[in-house]
Amino acid sequence: MFTTLISVPELLQLQRTDTDVRVLDCSADLMDPGAGRRLFEQLHIAGSLHADLDTDLSDKSHPASAGRHPLPSREAFAATLQRLGVNTRSQVVVLDRAGIMFSGRLWWMLKWCGHEAVAVLDGGLNAWQAAGGAVDSGPAPAVPAGDFQLRPAAATALTTADVQALLGRPDRTLVDARAAARFRGETEPLDPVAGHIPGALNRPFSDNLLPDGRFKPAEVLRAEFDRLLAGRDPAGVVHQCGSGVSAVPNLLAMELAGLGRAPLYPGSWSAWCNTPGTARAQG
Repeated sequence: MFTTLISVPELLQLQRTDTDVRVLDCSADLMDPGAGRRLFEQLHIAGSLHADLDTDLSDKSHPASAGRHPLPSREAFAATLQRLGVNTRSQVVVLDRAGIMFSGRLWWMLKWCGHEAVAVLDGGLNAWQAAGGAVDSGPAPAVPAGDFQLRPAAATALTTADVQALLGRPDRTLVDARAAARFRGETEPLDPVAGHIPGALNRPFSDNLLPDGRFKPAEVLRAEFDRLLAGRDPAGVVHQCGSGVSAVPNLLAMELAGLGRAPLYPGSWSAWCNTPGTARAQG
């Protein structure tokens, strides 16, 4: 079972066995909600399906969290997974073409629904193409409905109230995955207020990746997080970003580094800055 990363050779080998493998492409564009499906239909791993950030991995009609990309309920998401052909015994592999910014969201949501057999394809579609993996274009193939069933959550989601309660505690540390200029409040292209949650540390999610889009080695990630936390307890970390999407690469990187699975604040800055009375910082 692959629970964090899977390499292209490992996925190719897995596909040669009788393992139930479901490959889900999460390609998306925060500035263009329709771009993900268009990118998928232009080119994708043969046999893969598209999981859309705005319609499959978020639910603005019946949200289970706040922010720009509110989570669906676990029950609604389980129905989505069934529609995508995911079974209770499936090994799920997720990928995108933006440094796992979007596929990490699906990785985390499956953990949140109690499914540990999910892994990010290290290097994404570029690595697959470089290795000569089979690709296709056009709409996703029809697949039989899966029998996915919810299990107890294996990932923790915090609310704005939860984060307000831990603010200022010396044993808790927020890590913000947005680009440095957004964190400092110099620019804000998506939310109505610029800045960050007071006391948060900044680690842009792209810092976890090598130039080819694969994750840095575990020992490098651990050293970098040790420097970032500067003596703070890794067990007290909470991950956030703009809307709970790009924070997950940091969360996954800490897990790869042997630092445990930290909670996620799915609402992130988009929920925080729209909540009356929350403190904001810049710089």
